[in-house]
Amino acid sequence: MLTAEAQAGAAGTAGASGARGRLVSVALVIGGIVSLQFGSSVAVLLFPRAGALGVVTLRLVVASLVLLVVCRPKVRGHSRGDWATVLAFGVALAGMNSLFYQAIDRIPLGAAVTLEFLGPLILSVATSRRLLSLVWAALALGGVVLLGREGFDGLNLTGAAFALAAGGLWAAYILLSARTGQRFPQADGLALAMTVAALLSLPFGIAGAGAALLNPVTVGLGAAVALMSSVMPYTLELLALRKLPASGFAVMMSLEPAAAATAGFLVLHQALGWAEVLAIGLVVAASVGAVRGAGAGAH
Repeated sequence: MLTAEAQAGAAGTAGASGARGRLVSVALVIGGIVSLQFGSSVAVLLFPRAGALGVVTLRLVVASLVLLVVCRPKVRGHSRGDWATVLAFGVALAGMNSLFYQAIDRIPLGAAVTLEFLGPLILSVATSRRLLSLVWAALALGGVVLLGREGFDGLNLTGAAFALAAGGLWAAYILLSARTGQRFPQADGLALAMTVAALLSLPFGIAGAGAALLNPVTVGLGAAVALMSSVMPYTLELLALRKLPASGFAVMMSLEPAAAATAGFLVLHQALGWAEVLAIGLVVAASVGAVRGAGAGAH
């Protein structure tokens, strides 16, 4: 039998290992968020060339090809439940990206991200059993609304509906990404799901953009968008969800509009006012609180 000191030491080692695991997961999520938003800035440059659906198709097709080559996922030996999860994940990926790009084609980016964020925000409250999660969710919502406050004047209702629908699929993406990571090794499930998403989006992209999808410059920019907005963030998030609870991850997504504002400032030269800076502080505080709360509530 272990002595009391040995047991305490083992518990301390396990606790330190768990803390390191959570920190690594947080770093993965933040890396994915930064990559995604800077990729979105590059995508803005592509809209005049290929349209919203064309950009989505380029992004998903290139991302799926990269993941298939890198991961070389096995297609045999999986259960019917595994394939059902991958198919659902692929549908969520295709729908989330297509709806969001349709939204930002009609309404300002800040307003679109604000409305889309309602999906994971509701998920964070619904899946957490801690009362404190309501505080972090409310703080995050306040920051996100403040960040997008100037974008709601004369809002196009169709664009707003697209953004809300994208938010619902964003919540589904969070749950399905976690489930896929549990059923498939490494990023194999993501590679298969991305292929499903690419195949689903391809007819719409061809119909919307046509020959523009074959332009070398357009393809090159589309490849950059795919790597930054799909391959990197989705892989990092899938790995992070193996250690981080879905509720904590969902509130951490409140960093998305803050990262978008920063990317817009650095890449698109969009100025940040005092309200935007305050909003960034609110969402960062909510994300930190959510992660600390998730760690404290883990058994």
